[in-house]
Amino acid sequence: MRILAGWIIVFLLMGTSFGCTGLPARNPVPVALVNDAAVAGIPNARFWADELPEELYMQFKTSSEADVKQNFFGVYQKAHNYLAISGGGANGAFGAGLLAGWTVSGSRPEFTMVTGISTGALTAPFAFLGPEYDEVLEEVYTGISTNNIGRRRNFLTRIFSVSIVDTQPLRTLIEHYIDTDIIAAIAREDRKGRRLFIGTVNLDAGRPVIWNIGAIAASEHPGKLELIHDVLQASSALPIVFPPQVITVNAKAKTYDEMHVDGGIGAQVFVYPATINWKLITEKLKVPGTPNVFVIRNGSIYPDFASIEQRKLPMLPIGIRSIDSLLRSQGLGDIFRIYALCLRDGYDFNLAFIPADFKEESNERFDPVYMGKLFDLGYQMAKSGFPWMKSPPGVTSSYSN
Repeated sequence: MRILAGWIIVFLLMGTSFGCTGLPARNPVPVALVNDAAVAGIPNARFWADELPEELYMQFKTSSEADVKQNFFGVYQKAHNYLAISGGGANGAFGAGLLAGWTVSGSRPEFTMVTGISTGALTAPFAFLGPEYDEVLEEVYTGISTNNIGRRRNFLTRIFSVSIVDTQPLRTLIEHYIDTDIIAAIAREDRKGRRLFIGTVNLDAGRPVIWNIGAIAASEHPGKLELIHDVLQASSALPIVFPPQVITVNAKAKTYDEMHVDGGIGAQVFVYPATINWKLITEKLKVPGTPNVFVIRNGSIYPDFASIEQRKLPMLPIGIRSIDSLLRSQGLGDIFRIYALCLRDGYDFNLAFIPADFKEESNERFDPVYMGKLFDLGYQMAKSGFPWMKSPPGVTSSYSN
């Protein structure tokens, strides 16, 4: 969280007078057509995260048992396990290590659905595809540094830019690891009925969006690879620090564009919209037993004390500390919301997060030494059988299996 807060404060200290300069020429969706905008050729590519996806939901609700069995054969009459991976920047190494250790423990299930936000969006495709990609996750989260994510623009360039950092290195990284073979593998799993969802925020509309990556991968859209790259980069695009991602859409037979940014602006972790009656879905799929919801929080939950010392420039530590506290509170609120959904729908809640006694400090935004220690922490916690927390802190302080 301090990494994220630090970037924001750097911008604030620079002043906001040039924050709106340098925007590329745009053709934004008119306000009257916002709800009509869609990715041409992929009608179910995404939906609003803050309202019921009516078309998708009704299509499922009215399907016959034969249709459900055919279209969801990989998850029909099978145990359901849902994995939600939060944002957290370099702290994503924790979740990657936890997944690898979970594999070694022999208790890691196949996930019926995986969701990701920000750094969690970069982890999610590999978590979705299974343990054979654990080595890729380790390579990504222990073998990169800040230069592999972005290049800080010089002062003059910054004046005419939409962001502090040029994230072309991140784009190169995404394109390297999310290739045509990965897209084909995601598409195969989607056809079985498994789902991979990534969250962004439509900055024009000021609303969170959930992207159905599997539906995009399984489509015949000629630009699906680039679109998935765009979505993954958008989900990690912290406004002001990283440039927003402009995505082409269609509405009323005309082409427009939308500006998307870090999904963590809307929520730091999610499972499914509260507006959906998910019990209806599990009943239609004849799911045996109780579905399990696993939440990986790539950060700490408990507050850590840090006194603010008097300095010549007190704005920086005060600002960083304030935003750090805000983000922690938001993340905790998201976890409580998921817990409430589990109580409502009768699902088993499971939570993992970075322990409060992990006190290592990062020497740069994406410090490979720091991330290596976090990866090892998650790995060691999970390899012998991790005692997932069964409720958010404050509800109970006990752990149980």
